[in-house]
Amino acid sequence: MMILQEKIKHILQTDLPGAGSHRKMLPPGRVLTAAPSHKNRVKKSSVLLLLFHEKNELMACLIKRPKHMKHHAGQIALPGGRMEDGETAEETALRETFEEIGVDRTKITIIGQLSKFYVEVSRFEIQPIVGWLDQRPTVKLCCDEVEKVLYFPVRKFGLPHDTIELHTITGKLEVPCVKYDGEIIWGATAMILSEFYDVVKDSIETIPSPGHSRIQK
Repeated sequence: MMILQEKIKHILQTDLPGAGSHRKMLPPGRVLTAAPSHKNRVKKSSVLLLLFHEKNELMACLIKRPKHMKHHAGQIALPGGRMEDGETAEETALRETFEEIGVDRTKITIIGQLSKFYVEVSRFEIQPIVGWLDQRPTVKLCCDEVEKVLYFPVRKFGLPHDTIELHTITGKLEVPCVKYDGEIIWGATAMILSEFYDVVKDSIETIPSPGHSRIQK
């Protein structure tokens, strides 16, 4: 849907809510910026929020990390990773997306970016890039890094959020989350989706969906 794609591209060029949206899904006790003493240890990374339109829904391609991974095992994430020397955030996001789910960069139109933020527990600064596909992607998973792809209707982020108790490397936490299709979306991925939903909700509410004229709050 070219009109929706262009509308989202235009919105992403305006002022973004950033921390205001991120804090809605921020785990308790976490911060969004690195302490001055940690600035020289921050690792740069980027992820791709990959979108497509299907059956009157704006969809996002999320991934589930395998349980055997050292970091983020079993978590819902976005394709992405650490920036290599000389790479831009966009180049990293496209490279990682191809490596992890096999979607070629020539199929993806970059339409903007969201606000970057710091993840204290991993010391990564994440720059989310937003990309568009003309249709649901044909994927080829890197099984070492991806267990499955989860296609998430963006409008679902407008429903009331849940909380869940998780055991993390920093201890037991009760964190805000969104549950969908048997999976739990929390942490950095939820923070990125929170900002994206906040900036596009007025646009996607005008997309008719089966049985609904507007998103149910």
